[in-house]
Amino acid sequence: MNKTVVIDIVGLSKSVIGEHTPFLQKYIAQKNITTIEPLLPAVTTSVQSAYVTGKWPVDNGIVGNGWYDRVDSEVKFWKQSNKLVQGEKIWDRAKKEDPAFTSAMMFWWYNMYATTDYSVTPRPNYLADGRKMPDCYSYPAELRDELQTKLGTFPLFQFWGPGANIKSSKWIAEASMYTDDLHNPTLTLIYLPHLDYCLQKFGTDISKISIQLKEIDALVEELVTFYEKKGAKIILLSEYGIAP
Repeated sequence: MNKTVVIDIVGLSKSVIGEHTPFLQKYIAQKNITTIEPLLPAVTTSVQSAYVTGKWPVDNGIVGNGWYDRVDSEVKFWKQSNKLVQGEKIWDRAKKEDPAFTSAMMFWWYNMYATTDYSVTPRPNYLADGRKMPDCYSYPAELRDELQTKLGTFPLFQFWGPGANIKSSKWIAEASMYTDDLHNPTLTLIYLPHLDYCLQKFGTDISKISIQLKEIDALVEELVTFYEKKGAKIILLSEYGIAP
């Protein structure tokens, strides 16, 4: 099978591609661009699960980023087990067709306990004194140690919340490239969250997110350049867009 890399650029849409994203603008002009039939809810976990199973939320079970748990009688968000996603995953189908096929899931959601060969995802440590410490989960487990030794601790507080910035997306990109150099997976799924919070805060006022657009444009260029040198087919996509 052809080596393929799918880069999920959260919040990317035609409405934000322009003067502040020169690489993306040029790259898309040279490639094919298409739109997908949208699903509701247009949120991270539902859309990603549809991508990897080819099934709508009614069939794959991921009806939102969280839902009411009838056993615990609580609404729970951002669960992490891949066992929640119903239906055959694309990497399992590919493995059946080609036993030599391997896959890496780099921060796509429902990452834990997936049947991918390599995976990395946010996983804080909750200490006895109540502190929440940045960390990540990986499979195999030693990949976490190797990545954090090389790149530093995963910057969790720059991934979520008011402190979110390019540091987390850059860490994910560097971890993805490092993992590729180590293992050369056939399929790699990469999640870049950088535009998520700024679009939610400022909406479609491009003047207020020009810095973030330039940052993600440069990071995507770095990834595309890296993977093109390895002969990979590259797919850039998003989960949702915020447009006028």
